[in-house]
Amino acid sequence: MTTGKINVSVENIFPLIKKFLYSDHEIFLRELISNATDATLKLKHLTDIGESKSEYGNPIIEVKIDKEGKKIHIIDQGLGMSSEEVEKYINQIAFSGAEEFLEKYKDSAKDSGVIGHFGLGFYSAFMVASKVELITKSHTDAPAAHWTCDGSPEFTLVPNDKTARGTEIILHIAEDSLDFLEESKIKGLLSKYNKFMPIPIKFGTKQEALPKPEDAPDDYKTEYIEVDNIINNPNPAWTKQPSELSDADYKSFYREMYPMQFDEPLFNIHLNVDYPFNLTGILYFPKLSADLQMQKDKIQLYQNQVYVTDNVEGIVPEFLTMLKGVIDSPDIPLNVSRSYLQADGNVKKISNYITRKVADKLKSLFNENREDFEKKWNDIKIVLEYGMLSEPKFYEKSADFVLYPTVDDKYFTLSELKENLKEIQTDKDGKLVVLYASNKEAQHSYIQAAKDKGYEVLLLDSPIVSHLIQKLESDNENLTFARVDGDAIDRLIQKEDTQISKLSDEEKETLKTSIETVVPKEKYSVQLEAMDSNAAPFMITQPEFMRRMKEMSQSGGGGMFGMGNFPEMYNLIVNTNSELATNLLKADENVKSELVKQALDLAKLSQGLLKGEELTAFVKRSFEAIK
Repeated sequence: MTTGKINVSVENIFPLIKKFLYSDHEIFLRELISNATDATLKLKHLTDIGESKSEYGNPIIEVKIDKEGKKIHIIDQGLGMSSEEVEKYINQIAFSGAEEFLEKYKDSAKDSGVIGHFGLGFYSAFMVASKVELITKSHTDAPAAHWTCDGSPEFTLVPNDKTARGTEIILHIAEDSLDFLEESKIKGLLSKYNKFMPIPIKFGTKQEALPKPEDAPDDYKTEYIEVDNIINNPNPAWTKQPSELSDADYKSFYREMYPMQFDEPLFNIHLNVDYPFNLTGILYFPKLSADLQMQKDKIQLYQNQVYVTDNVEGIVPEFLTMLKGVIDSPDIPLNVSRSYLQADGNVKKISNYITRKVADKLKSLFNENREDFEKKWNDIKIVLEYGMLSEPKFYEKSADFVLYPTVDDKYFTLSELKENLKEIQTDKDGKLVVLYASNKEAQHSYIQAAKDKGYEVLLLDSPIVSHLIQKLESDNENLTFARVDGDAIDRLIQKEDTQISKLSDEEKETLKTSIETVVPKEKYSVQLEAMDSNAAPFMITQPEFMRRMKEMSQSGGGGMFGMGNFPEMYNLIVNTNSELATNLLKADENVKSELVKQALDLAKLSQGLLKGEELTAFVKRSFEAIK
């Protein structure tokens, strides 16, 4: 029997491990099963190259709960250790690492969660255990060993009569951690962290129905046998080559990852790279709503099939954090702090690679089946538009597949848009004016006025559209976007052949003065325009620049002018060639006032601005007019 003291200067390192090393106690199970997996995979390698005489067989890892004895057992059939190896790896290397870690990080370690990097996984056992036993038998002829430590720096190491190769860890669960003896708790942790570990993990047994014999009698009762309950899938889809998988396989894996998700994914992107770093994974485009926040944290990050986190910021480009799926890379440090990740060179390369791969996949989907891509556009556009704004590399490639739909459900790429619109929608200054609506119903009358002129109107309704068109304008000379209700249509796209007004300058001045006495100056700027006599007599618009800056400040960015708090200002455009304009000049003051109020309310109604008390008064006045 060997007894000894672990050589550390900190009198009792275990409370410090418990306090600083892990922000989350539940990680102990992940760490111990990861160690068991490593030991098993190392054995496989040694048997493959002929350096171990042991037979590999079909090893499993078993997790057992002994509720009465307040113990958890984790048993593997891996490499095992000799007494000398226990002394070296458990008492010396890991502990020197632990002490070095605590010295360096004890002020900040609690939040950093740094762990796998230091090879301290075994000591996570003391997060939940008051005593830990390790019984191990090497794959060599070395006798078995039994190590015990009660959470002080003292340990015992004695021979053991274990004959089966591998290691058993017995955790004597501490009084403050008894909830880990609940089967449902352990089952949940195994599902969270170990669902795709590469070695089968047994947790109890289950009943499995035997197939019904062909000659079974009518009253045959199904027979069951008890089999190991294997809780993981050791060969998940992302570990296979894309050529091995069908569409059905990808969809099946999606359901395995997201059992509570009822929507089918729109399409997937299989990541597979081995230079200049290793990375595999599958990303799925789900149907997305306009609420960006609701979608995040659905991508799971793994290191060699060990779950690390679902917070993948910094690894996955931000615009893709709205996707679902899995990324697995041995080059990502296990469970390290966010600032460490963001500073890591490999991580930046990984992010750039994923951006490029996603752009290439979107381009191929667009080229292979444009019709299908167009059908999916509204479900994926928010991600792609966000990507154009946030990732320069994605923006460069986006012209090949980003679409601009019209109110009539036609779809154009930017180059197609320019080609199709240049003939009719170029103004007198040589600028191509792209008209767009944000709401087909609310802006119907404005859309119709544009269509009557033969113009195309895009439907751009995402919450970040103001930012996007600002970028497109700055990168495309002689291209400007104008919302269809931003002004009278003839002013949005000004041609050389301007309309001649029926009214003289003097009449226009008289008309403007009389309208301004009725219309509140603080809210409306009255503008007289000579337009087609069939156009609306009164029209309310909001200047493109003002509205766009306000929208940008509300959706983040562009708020340097405090536009979010700006009072709502509108233009009231009066068509001087309308019959109403002529009638207003002839009417007496009382009739004129009523006509202006009614016309203003109608203009407000068409913009969805007539509400509350004003709407009630308008309805009452309208009913009275038809008595």
